Amino acid sequence: MLLKSAGPLGRAGGVPWCRTAHSVWCEPLIYLLQALRTQGFVGGRWPAGRRNSHFHHGSPMALASTLASLQEESCCPVCLNYFKDPVTIDCGHNFCFDCLGACWENLDDTFPCPICRFPYYRKNFRRNPQLRSLTETVQKLGVRRSKRKQQLHPEHTTCKKHQQALTLFCDKDLELLCTRCSFTPKHLEHHVCPIESAAPHHRRLLEDKVEPLRSSLEQVEKMIALQGSKMLELRKEAEARRREIEAEFEQVCQFLQGEQEAVLRKICKEEVEILAEVNQNLAAFSAYLSGLKRLLKHVENKSEDSDLAVLRSLKGIEDKSQKLRRPDSCTIELSGYEVRLPAQFSGLGRIVQHFQIEVLYDPATAHPQLTVSSDKKTVHYHDNWRRVCYAPRRFYLCPAVLGLQSFTFGRHYWEVEVGTKPKWTLGACRGCLPRNWRNEPTVCPGFWALGRCVDTGYLAFGPQRAQIVPKVRPSKIGVFLDYELGEISFYNVDDGSLLYTFHHRFTKTIWPYFYIGRDPEPLKLVSVSDDET
Repeated sequence: MLLKSAGPLGRAGGVPWCRTAHSVWCEPLIYLLQALRTQGFVGGRWPAGRRNSHFHHGSPMALASTLASLQEESCCPVCLNYFKDPVTIDCGHNFCFDCLGACWENLDDTFPCPICRFPYYRKNFRRNPQLRSLTETVQKLGVRRSKRKQQLHPEHTTCKKHQQALTLFCDKDLELLCTRCSFTPKHLEHHVCPIESAAPHHRRLLEDKVEPLRSSLEQVEKMIALQGSKMLELRKEAEARRREIEAEFEQVCQFLQGEQEAVLRKICKEEVEILAEVNQNLAAFSAYLSGLKRLLKHVENKSEDSDLAVLRSLKGIEDKSQKLRRPDSCTIELSGYEVRLPAQFSGLGRIVQHFQIEVLYDPATAHPQLTVSSDKKTVHYHDNWRRVCYAPRRFYLCPAVLGLQSFTFGRHYWEVEVGTKPKWTLGACRGCLPRNWRNEPTVCPGFWALGRCVDTGYLAFGPQRAQIVPKVRPSKIGVFLDYELGEISFYNVDDGSLLYTFHHRFTKTIWPYFYIGRDPEPLKLVSVSDDET
């Protein structure tokens, strides 16, 4: 134990801290001594018949309180037992010699007080013989141990590692500590305070959490109730969707059944017709076969006649051979049957139902030879140029026009009636599309379209060019833009088939694009009401 004593109490140089230590004991000690003399306690003994009488049978409240205070002050704050060889440090706090040494055992630079944590730079303490004698006097009184010590439960208030009382609290780690624990590297730099001062503060913190917790509880209860109601709504919606799907599939089944019956009737009818034709063909071949047999027999018989008879029969045989004509064989093959499926099978029906919008032509972008109708749904090409106001977004070389709406997000579907126009192009483009094209673009970034050319047929124009061969010649084209997914798809509205899909990551504004061509037939936008009718 490397503790260095600075001498006994009362020694020169120790007056300031000695007053602090003395003041702890002065008043209760004077009162106690006066009370003891009054009760006849002399030399550490009670007079006969009066031992402990006033301390255990009706002693005044002031005397009992004084004894409890003295008994409390005679205990070491580290081990909570009576002082053994008490020592005092400069801040005025008292400890057992062994307890203080254990607290400072592994420290090198600074040596803080185990109670107030005031740091010292050397192990400086003073032995306190006065406190030792006072402690012995209190022990001789025979009073009960402090309620604090008596109420401490060893399992919960004793450090399992150091076997010392848990009298401190670490605010950072929120742990109860004994004095030796507070000097370990884990807690040495943390704010540690006595339990008596930490408990009220943290009790207030707990009380402050009551209202927020109640508020959170109410919010969670409301959320649970809301989730419950949403679950009921979800069940209702799921049931409605289930009935909707069942009805839709029932319609599809009825449609397919009707298609099946129609195709089977056609096959049956064609089968009867082909079989009748085959029977006629077989009868013709049977007659031809009989004639061949008769001719063969006649030729065989004549070949055995005389030379003169053979020569006379040649003309007759030739006539009979000319009359025998082989019938043509019939084609025994069924025609190909294409089953017409509903639009739902291509996804077009659902797209039209949920995402169709009203797109209009923008007259401010129309070529001077184009005339936009008053409802902005029809555009015509004319040979004569119109006088128009200059607009930076207007097409001047290419007979084209943009849509009035623009898109920066979402899903949008619109339809265009192309009819029998020999040349047209429609789709979508960015706003920075060049205006110096003399004809429709073929390959261009920021441009996604589908069109028809007289020479090359149907083509996809844009970042890449592709040839398209539709099964049915389209009279209406559907355009579906999915901005977030990065897709522009073109549909043949006549048979519901998908013609082509462009893939691109859109980051800028997208405008509907229409190239009219140089023929007089109009290009018409199909409105939602027109489509429903």
